[in-house]
Amino acid sequence: MTSPSYQSFPSFQSDFSYETRPVRVVFRPGAAVTATPGEAARLGLRRLLVVCGSRGEAVARAVADALGDTCVGVHAEARMHVPVEDADRAVAAVRAAGADGCVAVGGGSAIGLGKAIALRTGLRLIAVPSTYSGSEMTPVWGLTEHGTKRTGRDPVVQPRSVVYDPRLTLSLPVPLTVTSGVNALAHAVEALYAPDTSPLVSVMAEEGVRVMAEALPRLAADPEDLDARSRALYAAWLCGSCLGATTMGLHHKLCHVLGGMYGLPHAETHTVVLPYALAHNAPAAPQALAVLRRALVPQQALGADDAPRALWDLAGSLGAPRSLAELGLEEADLTPAAARVAGEPYANPREVTAEGVRGVLLAAFEGGPPDSGLRTEGDRKPS
Repeated sequence: MTSPSYQSFPSFQSDFSYETRPVRVVFRPGAAVTATPGEAARLGLRRLLVVCGSRGEAVARAVADALGDTCVGVHAEARMHVPVEDADRAVAAVRAAGADGCVAVGGGSAIGLGKAIALRTGLRLIAVPSTYSGSEMTPVWGLTEHGTKRTGRDPVVQPRSVVYDPRLTLSLPVPLTVTSGVNALAHAVEALYAPDTSPLVSVMAEEGVRVMAEALPRLAADPEDLDARSRALYAAWLCGSCLGATTMGLHHKLCHVLGGMYGLPHAETHTVVLPYALAHNAPAAPQALAVLRRALVPQQALGADDAPRALWDLAGSLGAPRSLAELGLEEADLTPAAARVAGEPYANPREVTAEGVRGVLLAAFEGGPPDSGLRTEGDRKPS
């Protein structure tokens, strides 16, 4: 038998950098109440403010009870996209309580508020996620003011400890389970074609996409399946880690603008936009598409070697919204949104123009099957 030639293997990316993050992860059912006090003690924290949103307040108070005397209060005012006035109130609450640290319990909104506190005060953050947003694994923060969502990176906002408890996700309704899971997939997708991607990121992204694509149909069929919940949370961890190690591109910028300008729901917007943003970037990202085809298409048995279509079919088959129109966006909003996105420079594998962005938004607004030749206004289908 002859040995395979070097050319038979995929090309290796031999020029890259990768920075590890100072974060410890605990993963087990029941860890929210059994492990969080130990993580606080390990970090030397003795006066912790617990932050959450109104929907997750019951779980947050259970964590607060487990912390005992080290908890100095529960601040249940986290909201989507972290309005700057909410951050101001949370920082005031931290200072009034004399807190030396923060525990964020919940989804991306709660963890985002915890990050805003860390950004303003330098206090260390413990994250206890209850969704698949992946925010807990990144040094990325976001604040919304006057209709504009600003984002940035700062190591101070990276949670020092992340407590993954699959049981916390059992309360997620199926629609939010699906869109939160696709939101996680978006992190892996963009990491694959980021300018600072690496072989390690590619491995994590492929595993994260494969596991999430397997878990979501199981959860839609049986929301109480704890094994599937655990797998989805593991996948979210991997996908979030990919985003934390790389630079965001067109997809995330689109979603940030739509959320900041028009208040569209975070996970649902990611779910709708992702197939179209990927289809737009596909001609300039062949290696990323190869990874996604391996991870996605076999699991979905779609009969088409098409990663954007596989994402669209996966989300739609599980009942997720398919169009920005369903989320409340108006057609008149497309042009100003495109201008905002194109006017803010950021890394992307394909050149970003106002016309190109409007084409992505138009396709996402209408919600039809994605393709790499997105239509312009003149090609629009008749009503």
